[in-house]
Amino acid sequence: MDKNALTKCILFRGFDERQLALALDFFEAEFRFFPRGSFLNRISAPLTRFGLVLSGTVRVYRDDVNGHHMILANVGAGETFGESLCWLGQDADVYICAVTDVELYWLKANNLKNPAKSSEPYAALLRERFISMLAHRALDMNDRIQILSQTTIRAKLMAFFSQYVTRGGSNCFEVPFDRSNMAHYLGTDRSALSRELGRMRDEGLIEFSGSRFCLRGLFEST
Repeated sequence: MDKNALTKCILFRGFDERQLALALDFFEAEFRFFPRGSFLNRISAPLTRFGLVLSGTVRVYRDDVNGHHMILANVGAGETFGESLCWLGQDADVYICAVTDVELYWLKANNLKNPAKSSEPYAALLRERFISMLAHRALDMNDRIQILSQTTIRAKLMAFFSQYVTRGGSNCFEVPFDRSNMAHYLGTDRSALSRELGRMRDEGLIEFSGSRFCLRGLFEST
């Protein structure tokens, strides 16, 4: 387990060991290990806890009306998933899978709603940080909408790549997907995606090897 992953999370950023122990107790943290390929929840059942990934990668999926997989989120060490569903207490219309062997903490949000817990150390700060985390998740979903609302594969790719350039500050970056999962994430067909990537490379717009991409041509001004 990468203990640094805990302090990468917005909930626990800047905490020392004592503060971290109190915060984990507040969220009733439960450590779990899931081998690669495990499913972490039952679809259509309430998600009573949200997850904080300590090592490995988790993906959140939803199927469309035709049964096609859609990747909603790719979650690595220091990142969380399921916060909104946990907070609302509603049935989960998603399924969550361990892409690799995964270590994580399951966390409960119950004490954030409990007036009797409001006087506990760091309760107000943790509530504020949890709300901030929900706000960041909403912004992430806006990024997904920006991609999925594009009408062509090239436009989807340009929106997708531009987000990586903006976040990383470099025209070269690595995406956390193979071609098949990248197609799922973009909401398109794998073969069509590969053809479009090939055309963009031939036109001098991009270079790529595996999951690493460098943007050229029209992207130079990005």
